[in-house]
Amino acid sequence: MKKEDKELLIRDLCARVPYKIKVYLYEKETCFFLTGIDGNEVYLNLYLLPFRIESIKPYLRPLSSMTEEEKYELYGVNGVLDVDFEFETYKVVHLLKSHNVIDWFNKHHFDYRGLIEKGLALVAPDGMYNN
Repeated sequence: MKKEDKELLIRDLCARVPYKIKVYLYEKETCFFLTGIDGNEVYLNLYLLPFRIESIKPYLRPLSSMTEEEKYELYGVNGVLDVDFEFETYKVVHLLKSHNVIDWFNKHHFDYRGLIEKGLALVAPDGMYNN
C-alpha cells in the first residue's frame, strides 16, 4: 500500500470509528467492527491485539446507492445548500457547516473520498448497515 493511500485510509477510518464501520479482516476472512486506530494499527471488536491497517478494508456504500429517503434526509442536514444528484458533478455545501455533512456521510457509511475506486475499500453488500 502506498504511503499516501495508507494516510488517506487512516484519516477516513478515524472519522468513522464512532459510526460502527465494518471492515473485512483478510487474516480471519470475515467482518468485524472497527473499534479504534493507533498509528498504523487498528483495533477490532473481539480482539485485544491490534492488526496492521493493510490487513483490513472497510465496507462502504457508493454514493450511487443512496436511497430517495436518504437524499431527502441529506437535504435537511444543516449546511447543505443544494445537491445535484442527477449529474453528481458537484455539491454545494456551506463551508463553515461542512462538518455536519461529513458526519452524515460517515453515519450512513458513504464513500465520499473514492476509496472503493482506489481499491482501499469494499462495496458494502445491500442491507449490511440496515440495523
